[in-house]
Amino acid sequence: MEVVLASSNHGKIKEFKDILGNVGLNIIPQKEFSIESADETGLTFVENAILKARHASIQAKLPAIADDSGLQVDFLKGAPGIYSARYAGEKATDDENNNYLLKRLKRVPKALRTARYQTVIVFLKHFADPKPIICEAHWEGHIATDNQGDGGFGYDPLFIPLGQTLSAAEMKMNEKNKVSHRARALSKLLDYFADPQDTLW
Repeated sequence: MEVVLASSNHGKIKEFKDILGNVGLNIIPQKEFSIESADETGLTFVENAILKARHASIQAKLPAIADDSGLQVDFLKGAPGIYSARYAGEKATDDENNNYLLKRLKRVPKALRTARYQTVIVFLKHFADPKPIICEAHWEGHIATDNQGDGGFGYDPLFIPLGQTLSAAEMKMNEKNKVSHRARALSKLLDYFADPQDTLW
């Protein structure tokens, strides 16, 4: 079954393909349909995920999956949150966002650097699906005082998962795909596909 993925983020695309590739889904990134990213005008992760999924589904004429994810830092009252991808500016790179976050947390002690990755994944059977499947998950940890590792993407070099010493960027991909916020949300989505009482198509 072909499903359009409403993302142009290479890291996300790889994670979705790695996790969903074994359940009979052909995950096709929206760029292969020349679909531009949707305007993220929502005020919550749920709103933005639905906006992105519907935007991709309309143009690709396929079922769609989208996620909206972000980092929530407690000391910053939940920021950057839904603005995580553009925290340092509208077209900021991962490095720029990470450096800006470090500046905001300069001299903040470890005990106050608690944070979590939050994600919402939405599945639409079609663009007008009145009952989208919504799966949420989070990943607790804290923010390091410097970049650690060069794997992953986003804030992974700064995010130290709870109980770990390695950053998310230092973890092996197969390990990250078992415990990350996105992996947990996708696991919930897989439960829908595995339940014969759920008619997804």
